[in-house]
Amino acid sequence: MKKNIFVVGMDSFNLEKLEKVPAAEGCVFHSAIDIDEMRHVDKFDVEKLLSVAENRMRAVEGGPAGVITYFDFPAQDMVPILASRMGLPGPSFESVLKCEHKYWSRLEQQKVISKHIPAFYAFDPFDEDIFDSINMPFPFWIKPFRSFRSFLAFEIENRGQFEATLEEIRESIDFIHKPFMQLLQDQNLPEDITQMKESCIAETPLYGRQCTLEGYVYNGKVKVYGVVDSVRDQHFSSFSRYEYPSSLPKWVQKKMMKVCKRFIRSIGFDNSAFNVEFFYDPFHKQVYLLEINTRISQSHADLFEKVHGVSHHQIMLQLALGEKPKPLGNKGKFRYAAKFMLRTFDSGKVVAVPSDEEIASVMNKMPGTIVKVLVREGQQLAKMELQDSYSYELADIFIGADKRSELVDKYDRVIEMITFSIKKDF
Repeated sequence: MKKNIFVVGMDSFNLEKLEKVPAAEGCVFHSAIDIDEMRHVDKFDVEKLLSVAENRMRAVEGGPAGVITYFDFPAQDMVPILASRMGLPGPSFESVLKCEHKYWSRLEQQKVISKHIPAFYAFDPFDEDIFDSINMPFPFWIKPFRSFRSFLAFEIENRGQFEATLEEIRESIDFIHKPFMQLLQDQNLPEDITQMKESCIAETPLYGRQCTLEGYVYNGKVKVYGVVDSVRDQHFSSFSRYEYPSSLPKWVQKKMMKVCKRFIRSIGFDNSAFNVEFFYDPFHKQVYLLEINTRISQSHADLFEKVHGVSHHQIMLQLALGEKPKPLGNKGKFRYAAKFMLRTFDSGKVVAVPSDEEIASVMNKMPGTIVKVLVREGQQLAKMELQDSYSYELADIFIGADKRSELVDKYDRVIEMITFSIKKDF
């Protein structure tokens, strides 16, 4: 009988990746929660989602053999709860929250890697005169305790900007924070965390080269198997591309791995994939941990597939089955790979998107290239859900190359071959 694997946030793009990995042989994938059930919703009812997922898992003949996700809130918060309820391999919910709750995570990091994190301060955005209590020099970042895709994350450069940003945060923060805190209170976690009136964190900025470590923990042993560069737009804080493998010096990568492993072990996080975002400050020759996610980054899946011949969905799946992950190998078609995020920084209405013929032409002339369009004709960009605070993402473009320099060259060719038209708001 095939093993039943349940996916929280099932979508076609990642299902295709899952079904191709060697560990998928003998498995059948079921939706615990469809992607449309947890995206483009008016509100998050996490308890309802948990109930729906659990009922689906119990209804399948043979029962579940594993539960996985490659998405952020609420999916990765749900997985440890579902795994616990169903007696499946997975990390503890508390160890997940010590990564995902930005303030709680900083408190835990402060205990063991204090030299590798920024200064931080928790605050309630609804408090009057909160600015003076933060007491940080400009610039600094503010963000909710729980978020994703940089939702409600802002770099603050003056008091006027802070006050204006607070208004936006006050209007929107309950969309994620309220269901998130309800979930924490339902899971019997420490009251000093679950009863906090604060909901946001302020942090001093980190500078330098940014990258992400992809790794996993199996029976207490931490392994990092890939480092991906995160390249930001020259004039904004939004990412322009992810590039693999990293071009950072090996000694820098090893230093990041050492810091990462120290923290992971300290919180008892186990039997799960993770990814950790770091900055390398070349001036001080120091590394700093930005944030940690308790899942693979699905944005990197195609990069690993192009370079290794198999995506890191393989590692996620093996862990969900209670198996020690095997090395990914080096049977990919390319030496280098990148995911480019085509963005616009102006609001407006989408007038035209690439045709099927244009996309087919790109794939024909540059085999292995994927153009994933994220908007539709007639769409108002301002109504797109959970974009970062500075841009709107129009498409993801995945490219492989034999030389690192060819990645950007190929991307430029793709942009010339596809059509996007935006009627800007004025």
